[in-house]
Amino acid sequence: MSAESLGHTLPLWSVVPFIGLLLSIALLPLRAPRFWGRPRGQALVAALWSAPVAVYLLWRAPHELLLSGKDYASFLILLAALFIISGGIVLRGDLRATPLVNASFLLAGAVLANVIGTTGASMLLIRPLLQTNSERQRTRHIPVFFIFAVSNIGGCLTPLGDPPLFMGFIKGVPFLWTLRLFPVWAVVLGGLLLAFFVLDSVEYERETMRDLIRDRAHVVPLHLKGGLNLAWVGGVVGGMFLPFPFREAALVLMASLSLATTKKSWRAENRFTYTPIIEVAILFAGIFVTMVPALLLLGARGGALGIEKPWQFFWLTGGLSSLLDNTPTYLTFFSLAQGLGLKGAVAGIPEAVLKAVSAGAVFMGANSYIGNGPNFMVKRISEHYRYRMPSFFGYMAYAAAVLVPLYVVATLLFFR
Repeated sequence: MSAESLGHTLPLWSVVPFIGLLLSIALLPLRAPRFWGRPRGQALVAALWSAPVAVYLLWRAPHELLLSGKDYASFLILLAALFIISGGIVLRGDLRATPLVNASFLLAGAVLANVIGTTGASMLLIRPLLQTNSERQRTRHIPVFFIFAVSNIGGCLTPLGDPPLFMGFIKGVPFLWTLRLFPVWAVVLGGLLLAFFVLDSVEYERETMRDLIRDRAHVVPLHLKGGLNLAWVGGVVGGMFLPFPFREAALVLMASLSLATTKKSWRAENRFTYTPIIEVAILFAGIFVTMVPALLLLGARGGALGIEKPWQFFWLTGGLSSLLDNTPTYLTFFSLAQGLGLKGAVAGIPEAVLKAVSAGAVFMGANSYIGNGPNFMVKRISEHYRYRMPSFFGYMAYAAAVLVPLYVVATLLFFR
């Protein structure tokens, strides 16, 4: 049976496991942190939701399950390669903690995120930024804006930047197409950096003279270890232009070379462990199985939902990305856009709609700690450095105050 025919015959309840798994990912870290904090707990939840769907698809649509498995393998190999390679790059130092220096950290991280991913850029830069500001007292806003700029918004210019865009690349979006998001990226990121600079300048003026003197006395120039890994990053970029499975083989090779050529002490200095990527592998194995019925339904019946304007796609994609993982959210609305039958020029989607889906998924993953993987990682590292981080809802209030006005501007300029 063809994918379109199956999409017309699938019952609506077939999306329940997909919704249930996403809600589990969103709620269990808050409701049952000890259970959820162990890979076994996550694996159990993923298996319970995905096993019935896997059995059904093996019976009705084995080809669709196989295609989803192929996409999962590509997705996981890219994330693992960037995670391993960036984990071998150590950047240390303690600069003067001026608003200009801090804003420069955010800008550099936003640009770098498009090369080594939002996770890689976050892990590389968050520690030197926190160390730079360790002598100051009024710093609660700094890691929050870092999550906004580096862990999310910055990485929308290449498929390497954020996992949703890589999935778009796998689904047929040309590698360089995402550079067309530069105008909206520049407006939103520019507004964010301006807001940060103003706020940080106000807080800087309120620091005590004693703390500012301590900051000036503890300057250590930035120094890089593991620079050879930058060559392996270049290999990842080059490998992206190869077809499956040669692309995946090239990425595995680059990750293996990183492991072979990087001193273990450098990874230890980064507090590198495989736990985060293991968690991603477990959860997304369930996601890539359970989302198959949802994608088939949207592809076949999406036109009946009445969602067809770019601004609708921007806000709906972004709204769900705020509370659910932004990769399956992107794929959901990507399939919905294809189901409109508008015969767009890019993967069967009108360019304005694809831009809205891409920007919504990447930008609004910043709206909560659970919107994108690096968010919680930055929160934990910041707390380890004894920074006071906002609560779950306090962070969302921060995001609403700072980011929503920028989203409104983006809507008016690009997605009406």
